[in-house]
Amino acid sequence: MPAPLRAPRTVVRSPLPAAFDAESRVLLLGSLPSPASRELGYHYANPHNRFWRVLAALWDEPVPRGGDACRLFLTRHHLALHDVLHSARIRGAADASIEDPVPNDLAPLLAASQITRVFCTGSVAARLYARHIEPTIGMACTRLPSTSPANASWSLERLVAAYEPVRQAVEEGGRARA
Repeated sequence: MPAPLRAPRTVVRSPLPAAFDAESRVLLLGSLPSPASRELGYHYANPHNRFWRVLAALWDEPVPRGGDACRLFLTRHHLALHDVLHSARIRGAADASIEDPVPNDLAPLLAASQITRVFCTGSVAARLYARHIEPTIGMACTRLPSTSPANASWSLERLVAAYEPVRQAVEEGGRARA
């Protein structure tokens, strides 16, 4: 039986704006919104992605449901959320298939907030950030494991422990300005 043909890469442009406000202290960056996120209109909308479950566990809160609740969660915890890429050619939601990346311009977001730390959610996001954004803004990122269902070897408990530096960075940022 012949090997199945791979789906072609398509150009994807993110319709999702950055989620942040003037009080944001920590920036979390994914690579590019998934098809589910683009369709539902908010980051990490795929119900199988554990991103919102991880963040809720960090602050011992219920998991936010829907775009408005997720944005309120971010605001309440001084978090900003965006993507490294504005557009790229990609096969479905497979970060490993990304070609021709066009980075987001993060300078306006950084200028309009109090962000002092950047975290990338996955190795592809971290690699793209280091190559395309860090040289421009001069702020290194901390790589976190992906919360994608494709990263099934990481349990929810391991992910929560790995994301603990995010909560600590938010708290440290608040004390630094107190």
